[in-house]
Amino acid sequence: MTANDAELQWHKVADLNELSDGRAKSVTAGTKNIALVHFQGQFAAMDNRCPHQGGPLGEGAIETGNDGECWLRCPWHGWDFHPLTGKPPGGHEDSGQVTYPTDVRDDGIYVGLAPEPPHTRTVSDLMAETLVNWGVTSVFGMVGHSNLGLADALRRQVDQGTMHYYGIRHEGAAAFAISGYGKLTGACAAALTIAGPGATNLMTGLWDAKVDRAPVLALTGQVQEQVIGVHAFQDIDLEAAFQAVAAFSQTVHPNSGHGALASQAVKTALVERDVAHLVFPDNVQTLPAGDDAKPGSPAGRMASHSFAPNQECLSAALAEINAAKRPMIIVGYGALAGMDDVIALAEHLNAPIATTFKAKGQIEDAHLLAAGVLGRSGTPIASWFMNEADLLVVFGASFSDHTGIYPTAKTVQVDTDPMRLGKRHGVTVPVLGDVGITAQLALAQVSKAKTDHLDQRAEIAQRWRIWRGEKATRLTEDNGKGLSAAALFDALTKLAPEGAILPVDVGNNTYSFGRYFEPKRGQRVLMSGYLGSIGFALPAAMGAWAATQDRAAYKGRKVISISGDGGLGQYAMELTTLSKYHMNICHVVMNNAQLGKITKEQRGGEFDVWETNLVNPSFAGFARACGIHGERVRTLDELEPALRKAIELDGPALVEVMTDAELV
Repeated sequence: MTANDAELQWHKVADLNELSDGRAKSVTAGTKNIALVHFQGQFAAMDNRCPHQGGPLGEGAIETGNDGECWLRCPWHGWDFHPLTGKPPGGHEDSGQVTYPTDVRDDGIYVGLAPEPPHTRTVSDLMAETLVNWGVTSVFGMVGHSNLGLADALRRQVDQGTMHYYGIRHEGAAAFAISGYGKLTGACAAALTIAGPGATNLMTGLWDAKVDRAPVLALTGQVQEQVIGVHAFQDIDLEAAFQAVAAFSQTVHPNSGHGALASQAVKTALVERDVAHLVFPDNVQTLPAGDDAKPGSPAGRMASHSFAPNQECLSAALAEINAAKRPMIIVGYGALAGMDDVIALAEHLNAPIATTFKAKGQIEDAHLLAAGVLGRSGTPIASWFMNEADLLVVFGASFSDHTGIYPTAKTVQVDTDPMRLGKRHGVTVPVLGDVGITAQLALAQVSKAKTDHLDQRAEIAQRWRIWRGEKATRLTEDNGKGLSAAALFDALTKLAPEGAILPVDVGNNTYSFGRYFEPKRGQRVLMSGYLGSIGFALPAAMGAWAATQDRAAYKGRKVISISGDGGLGQYAMELTTLSKYHMNICHVVMNNAQLGKITKEQRGGEFDVWETNLVNPSFAGFARACGIHGERVRTLDELEPALRKAIELDGPALVEVMTDAELV
């Protein structure tokens, strides 16, 4: 070791017996990627990147050339370098690889590097700082070769404690996770991918967010700007690819206003409740940001979304409400923020409140005015009162065909989006305004008027007694092929705690959940509403759990997700993600070895039942192999103890319930 060597920082890169003579290996010293070579009893270290196209020399072989000399050969294109000096053939002193001193010590091989200079703030750093300022504090994604500069900037935010990062197994899961996060919180999380297939893998989950109006942000790597459009590896036109799904899709260029661009992306996602997308070419990610570059923030850029309705429209709505004898209130997902005011209005009118399926849980079923879910996934209670009502007052619902609101019914519709008013058919009185403010104004003015509304509370209680009696008979059904859905959701109703967050999947499991599960106070249900994408539940549960880590309103809340075996099969490997980050999620999977909803549709359409059977592993065993708690339930006696244990566990768990596809 020389005097100059004493100024170096020494990094252990290998054990003494780790690299046999005549071999090379890629190692990391500090943040530097190095090719470590063992040749003729000596060790050498050199820059691992071949100057041709960056091939990893440490993955190359030491071969004998035509001149009889031994050369370290790049595995990509065959460029040669001397194994100890890094010089190319010909021995040119002014070319070849940079080499670093090595030191063989008792405990291993060390490489000496000069102290790293202070980090230069990059474009990616500036944009990551902007995201944090806008409240983007959870990122799901996969680090890869075309997003390394951006990933390093995100790492710095994680190290500073301003951001959480969750590495997933498939980018589609990242998209569903941020969709679930956005649906739950109304805030924005981000998905990180590489160029090409990593970016395109996001599409289904992003469409789920778009059609359900959840704010999300996609951050995609891209090939270097100089090779965009010339058919380079993984080069596709990402702005064009995202054009249909993203309300905002822009490429980050060297001279972009980087803070303003990131601000506009997040603002678009939040204000329009839509998908925003930023494309990061590889060469731009690590450019210096400049000492005077300031990150963006929401200061001075955001205003309240709440607004009162036009008085003429409100008066017309009030006239209909005052004239009705049996009004019924229907709330959709768009009424979430105004539920206290809507319930207060309903209590004044003694009117039943039904929800759309997407709004399930926005009023607890134990409330004296709750009528359950309306539509295909709903209860006979809600259907009864819609049939009997002489006026429907609809807050924040968009009249999906699954909900089945009668187009001929006299209807007052309130929404903040003018395009959702009368979207499927004309309504009696469309009212453009904030749900909460409109309900407050209606209550104040209805209270002053003399009204003669029927008190429907006793009738609601009677209808619940009839329905719960019917459900009780279904609990005992047993064909010897597994448990009934009624039994599962009866147990889950008892055991799911107040405030639980319940992402549900698509299929018969979803319909049964809507029909049988009775939500308690503060519980939230998340689903793939308009897209109806199978596989949503488990990744969305990951997004919901992330919100419990970085959003004060959700801290301490239990996440319980439900899917069928078909849905879990889409993203089953994400159970390892639950294990890695010790996510406090209980996942309940209904295993009936088939795509039960499709089987039912084939039979209902008088088709042959074809290709809906599934070959499943033991999901409980698979969960245990992934490092989380897993338990299989075969009998009714096993059900509640297994669910209770998994729900009370502080950590990830899976309960596999063997169910009968006929007992839905």
